[in-house]
Amino acid sequence: MDKDKRHTKRMKSKKSVIDANIKKADKEKGLLLVLTGNGKGKSSSAFGMVARALGHGMKVGVCQFIKSRTDTGEEAFFNKHENCDWHVLGDGFTWDTQDRTQDIATSEKGWAVAQNMLSDSSYDLVVLDELTYLLSYKYLEESQVLADIKSRSPMQHVVVTGRGATSELIGNADTVSEIADVKHAYRDGIQAQKGIDL
Repeated sequence: MDKDKRHTKRMKSKKSVIDANIKKADKEKGLLLVLTGNGKGKSSSAFGMVARALGHGMKVGVCQFIKSRTDTGEEAFFNKHENCDWHVLGDGFTWDTQDRTQDIATSEKGWAVAQNMLSDSSYDLVVLDELTYLLSYKYLEESQVLADIKSRSPMQHVVVTGRGATSELIGNADTVSEIADVKHAYRDGIQAQKGIDL
C-alpha cells in the first residue's frame, strides 16, 4: 500500500474515533479554566479567549490582579469594545510594592470587583488574570475565592491565569494548561517588546 492510501486509511480511522468522542460530549456548562506554568503566554491565551467570546457577542469582564500598567495593547484594544469591562486592580509586582499589608488590601479591594462580576449572570466570561499569586501568597482566603467561583451562574466561564496554581484551584478546574518555559528572550537581555509583551 502506498503512502497516500495508508494516510487516507489512518485519517479515516482517526475521524471515526474523534467523531465518536464528540458525540459523547453532550453536556453544556460554564467552565473554569486555569492557565499556569512558568512559560510566557498565559495571559495572552486568556485574552485570545476574550476576543473569541466578544466575536460571539458575549459579555466579558477582565480583572487584572498584581499588574498596575494601564498602557498595554490588550487593554487599549479591548477597552474600546462595549461588551468588555476591563479593570486593572493591582499596585504592581510584589518586588516593586514590597508592602504585604498594602498588597493584601489591594487584593481584597480587587476581589470585590471580581465578586460582582461572578455574581452577575450577564457576564458570559470572566478573566481573573494573575489570580494565582493572590492565592499562593495568601493575600486572599482561597476557600472564599473558590466558593465565589463555584457559586457563579451555571453557564458563566471563568479563566484564571498565573504561575504556581494551587492544588485546590487545579482540583476545581475543568481544564488546566501548564505552559512551560523553554526559552525566553529576556534572558538574552532583550527588553519587553510592544505588541508582543506589552
